[in-house]
Amino acid sequence: MSDFGRLVRAEWTKFRTVRGWVLGTVAAALVTVLLGLFVASNSISSCSNGTVDIECPALPLGPDGQPVRDKFFFVHRTLAGDGAITVRVTSMQGVITYPPPDHDKIVPGLVEWSKAGVIAKVGTAEGSRYVALMVTAEHGVRMQHDFVHDTAGRPGAVSAGTPRWLRLTRAGDRVTGEESADGAAWTEVGTATLAGPVELGLFVTSPSDLTVNNGAGGGSVQARLATATATFDNVTATGTPPGDDWRRDDVGAELNPDGTLHHPGGVEQAGGVLTVSGNGDIAPLAGESGPGVQLVLIGLVVGLIVVIVVAAVNGSGELRRGLIGVTLLASPRRGRVVAAKAVVLGAVAFVTGTAAAALVIPLAWAVLTDNGFRQPGLPLPTLVRVAVGTGLLVAGTALLALGLGLLLRRGLAAVGLAVAVVVLPYLMAVIGGLPPAAAEWLLRLTPAAAFAIQQVVPEYAHVLAGYTPASGYYPLPAWAGLAVLAGYAALALGLATARLRRSDV
Repeated sequence: MSDFGRLVRAEWTKFRTVRGWVLGTVAAALVTVLLGLFVASNSISSCSNGTVDIECPALPLGPDGQPVRDKFFFVHRTLAGDGAITVRVTSMQGVITYPPPDHDKIVPGLVEWSKAGVIAKVGTAEGSRYVALMVTAEHGVRMQHDFVHDTAGRPGAVSAGTPRWLRLTRAGDRVTGEESADGAAWTEVGTATLAGPVELGLFVTSPSDLTVNNGAGGGSVQARLATATATFDNVTATGTPPGDDWRRDDVGAELNPDGTLHHPGGVEQAGGVLTVSGNGDIAPLAGESGPGVQLVLIGLVVGLIVVIVVAAVNGSGELRRGLIGVTLLASPRRGRVVAAKAVVLGAVAFVTGTAAAALVIPLAWAVLTDNGFRQPGLPLPTLVRVAVGTGLLVAGTALLALGLGLLLRRGLAAVGLAVAVVVLPYLMAVIGGLPPAAAEWLLRLTPAAAFAIQQVVPEYAHVLAGYTPASGYYPLPAWAGLAVLAGYAALALGLATARLRRSDV
């Protein structure tokens, strides 16, 4: 065994023979698991039909298994093989309805991602595959398919003076979207594949108008019903059965207690002009998809504090008592001593964090499901990524606290500083009521950036949602956040090593 290997073994022996350090490590894992289960068991989701409580329905899932929102008004015919639909959109307007206490207040306006256009969809079931070409309120022409894919066309809004021609053409399994300003010169927007019989037609929808309110406890997101109305003319469809009438469906609409549709859309036809209105969205669920990983990992915050105490005392204890002199007699190279401590403590913390996360996430998610939540659990690759990322977060925090303990040589000061730069920024950003911009900067510049490993739902540019830390969204990618923490830990350990080399111990 090499000299460094023997040093690592000695540090491991030292760690496992100090009862307080071992018990502290076990306590960190237990509090992470038990607090996560406690919070999950006290989180209840319920739905109602009028005054009657009912079981919440399962969320519709898209082709890739992700929760989606699939609600729009659909005017359509069946297309079994090749064919096309061409329309001209001449106007797009909307209204926004305020909820109680101002539920009777209706104002004109369009949400930026209101959509109107042509769509080919495999049936009318929520979550089925589709390809759509559309005009939007503020993002010009877009081609979207299967909820998560979005391609930009020409920018600009639609009006009577600047109409937009839209055309979807299917040849074999290939669907091509084209746009035109005059119906003569066409520009391709994008292509996608869609096999089998489809429903081909016009659609209109509008997501809710959102307001993000920041406050203690994470704030809230308020959604106001928004409805869009678009006017279509020059409607032609080829490849559909001769004499097939236009059918009308409010896809994804919910029922009121009396059996009527809740917030229905509609269509009016006068000659060759169709005026279609609808609400909802065709998009992956983002902030609405239910409690995130950060809920079931809430115990990690307390667990990290316990780990910080263990690591800081591990770093400062021998220095304060002068016991490190014995270690230095056996290994005079002081940088190796710090490295050996870091290897042992980092490995212990990594295993502790990974095991705790791997245990609590599926268990707490099962409890949430029993309590009425209907979002799907994490796929195995995502669960592994989050568990390993949690282990790295705990290990990085332990190494930072170790470095501070060795540098400051005062356990209490090291604990306070580590908590102040890792735990407090996270709490302030997620539940402290900070403005989103301030919360995001805290989670970019402090070691708390590593909490980004908890984000499991992507942020979609074409979906309106409360993309804030309180909703489980972070300004840095997971591995970039961990790199920020690693940088702070390396700095603390480097300064501690430099001081140890210059001191007489």
